[in-house]
Amino acid sequence: MEKVILVDEKDNEIGTEEKIKAHQNGGKLHRAFSIFIFNSQGQMLIHRRAAIKYHSPGLWTNACCSHPRPGESLKEAVHRRLKEEMGFDCELEESFSFIYKADVGNGLTEWEFDHVFTGRFDGEPEPNPKEVDDWKWMNIDELKKDIEQNPEKYTPWFRIAFERVVNHLKL
Repeated sequence: MEKVILVDEKDNEIGTEEKIKAHQNGGKLHRAFSIFIFNSQGQMLIHRRAAIKYHSPGLWTNACCSHPRPGESLKEAVHRRLKEEMGFDCELEESFSFIYKADVGNGLTEWEFDHVFTGRFDGEPEPNPKEVDDWKWMNIDELKKDIEQNPEKYTPWFRIAFERVVNHLKL
């Protein structure tokens, strides 16, 4: 049974909760991370969440998003999950963090203190089919236009963080 780390609005740990329970009944604020990967041509790696995911299935999102386990550092967690989800690892740098709350369907709510990491990678991902149905590299301007025209195709956290990541990296 997977657990997440419950936090307050300053990211201080206040306990743990079963992952699914942390997303029910309006959600409980918990620690999460989102990883944005770029190649040397300035394109962003995005993936479509597997159809079997318990929330937001089939939506496009950033390279990797997940939760650190209790007792696991963010640094350990981001590298573990990037390898598990996308089949590669690279140097990652924390860029910023933010809190968001979003209805993600099926009576579930994401309420996360989300730490955003960025990295560079030029190889071929080898995604886990339990996590990822598809992936692609996208030009930033084309991706921005598609998010504006088709927001329903993208996860809520990705839509929120995308603009900040692009501004932070001055792309």
